[in-house]
Amino acid sequence: MNIHQPGADLTPADDTDRPYWDPRLETQSRAEWDAMKLGLLKQHMRHAYDNSPYYRQSFDAAGVGPDDVTSLSDLAKFPTIQKSILRERQEAAPLLGDLAAVPEEKVVYVSASSGSTGVPTISPFTAEDFDEWMDFEARLFWSSGLRPKDRYAHSLNFSLFVGGPCVLGAQKIGALSIHAGTVPSDRLLSILKTFQATAMWTTPSYAWYLGETALKEGIDPRTDLAIDKIFVAGEPGGSIPETRKRIEDLWGAEVFDYYGLSDVFGACAGMCEAKDGLHWAEDHIHVEVIDPETGEPVPPGGRGEMVLTTLKKRARPLIRFRTGDIVSFTEETCSCGRTSQRLMGVHGRLDDMLVIRGVNIFPSDVEAIIRKDHDFTGEYRLVVERVNHLDTLTVEAEKIHGFNGTDDDLAKRLKDQIKAITGVGVQVAILEADALPRATHKAKRVEDRRDQVWTA
Repeated sequence: MNIHQPGADLTPADDTDRPYWDPRLETQSRAEWDAMKLGLLKQHMRHAYDNSPYYRQSFDAAGVGPDDVTSLSDLAKFPTIQKSILRERQEAAPLLGDLAAVPEEKVVYVSASSGSTGVPTISPFTAEDFDEWMDFEARLFWSSGLRPKDRYAHSLNFSLFVGGPCVLGAQKIGALSIHAGTVPSDRLLSILKTFQATAMWTTPSYAWYLGETALKEGIDPRTDLAIDKIFVAGEPGGSIPETRKRIEDLWGAEVFDYYGLSDVFGACAGMCEAKDGLHWAEDHIHVEVIDPETGEPVPPGGRGEMVLTTLKKRARPLIRFRTGDIVSFTEETCSCGRTSQRLMGVHGRLDDMLVIRGVNIFPSDVEAIIRKDHDFTGEYRLVVERVNHLDTLTVEAEKIHGFNGTDDDLAKRLKDQIKAITGVGVQVAILEADALPRATHKAKRVEDRRDQVWTA
């Protein structure tokens, strides 16, 4: 039996002034969302159990099965998986691995991410999976204000990267789409100028870097280019108001944060024009937020690790996938009228989390402070060292060209602000402008020196 999905029988109209891509779906009640998800989940768990060798064995070993799902909370009875399992099962049963729930001849597309072993971890899609993914990308773009009149430059990697095909979502809504890819900065600036693109997608760090590069080449992004919308993903910066404002001021454009991951699809969430959190693909992915140590659910609005369960992806279901991302969510209706869950921030990753004297600190905690203060360029690095068996944190931050003050006063100000916000005392090193390397993709913000031998 097929579960009716609100909006699934609607074809979006040609009216570009309408606020929603799929009004009935996007504005349904919380009870309707939950009922729809439960119906989809029951079907999906049965599909995974009947067609995936891994899930049949895993569920049987845990003493649970598809019929044990009578509510969304029943998912907690099922075992979690993580990236290492995806890699292990793929290597045990190449090419797709035994989590796959369709034969290879049903797979029309794969994305991949390289793991620590260097073996790409594949994410397969059936034709139906792919089409539904593109429809959600169109929904996100529409919510962010992209319209058929726009010229959209897709500045993401196309080589097996899950963000590459998202350009088809822009094409689906009728935007003129420019498949720019990851070309050198001077080439991308030339493309943006030649085509007078009005929108583009990249990472927060690269949007910052590209704007600075343009200025150095005598191109003012605010007046010489036509960009008025920038979609960013891959780093927490797009959801940090201070970072978003600095990029918006640099470009004279609006910045919208998107979130995705290669193991499901990208993007799974994105900002509407209200820019108050990221609207989640709730009809595709059920989300849990748990305490990463105990596995217990975190109250709404609290920070915890995001655990995802696909609801429709037939090629390779993911049941309770631990992402390693520390997030917070809300189910309150957005001011735009959409009622889906909203991702209120990816505060960091478990592997980026620093524990300094018993307190958890993420780079994003420091980033918000530095980027609010215009005496800093906005570039920073966190250096962790171990001295006399104690972990110490030094924040390296660049002062702007022509800073009118003393380094000691600037360092004290930053140190006091970090202490007030995080409760942790840190060391601060003030650097000259342009002293830190600029990222052309994802910025590396933490330098961990604790494996070095120190004497004191």
